[in-house]
Amino acid sequence: MFALLFSTFGVILSAKHSNITIDQSALLVLKSHITHDPHNLLSTNWSTSTSVCNWLGVTCGSRHHRVTALKLSSMNLSGIIPSQLGNLSFLGWLDIRHNNFHGSLPIELAHLHRLKYLDFGNNNFDGEIPSWLGYFTKLQRLSLHDNNFNGVIPATLGNLSKLERLRLESNQISGEIPNSLFKCKELKLLSLYNNSLEGSIPAEIGNLTLLNMLYLDGNHLK
Repeated sequence: MFALLFSTFGVILSAKHSNITIDQSALLVLKSHITHDPHNLLSTNWSTSTSVCNWLGVTCGSRHHRVTALKLSSMNLSGIIPSQLGNLSFLGWLDIRHNNFHGSLPIELAHLHRLKYLDFGNNNFDGEIPSWLGYFTKLQRLSLHDNNFNGVIPATLGNLSKLERLRLESNQISGEIPNSLFKCKELKLLSLYNNSLEGSIPAEIGNLTLLNMLYLDGNHLK
């Protein structure tokens, strides 16, 4: 029985090690896609000689020992987001605002179904706002402001029933404000200013009874 228990414990430890190795590999790929790190924050700190849970900007959960938060804001980093970042399956907080990341968002990020906080503000991302963002059912904050996103606001964002803050200002978004957006009854802040939105403001905006901050200026609304 002792041998069986020891074997089982070894399998559990091996599985945990394997899982955190997946997270470490994903973050190392991200590091390799960063082309400018003027303060050498990641180049020196993100080393395989130390635990990934001790890396700068990385937080791990005590229960599953997996990466649960990645906070790299205001580090003056440049680069692109690799598809492997979608392997951080326990990630609940992703904050890379105030950097110089560019390119489009890889569809593999759709695997991050535990996300509650997503902030890509003040970067240089482009392309359309992905419709798969509407399937992060736990999301409470979504910030894509001050980038170069174009196209329309995806109707799927109306699926975000727990969303409290939505910031899409200062992009190149066009089209009309989708009625589905006003199904997000928990919204307290809605910021869409400095885009190219047109049409009228839907009457359904009155459904947002918790809303206390609304910014729509700098568009072509009528």
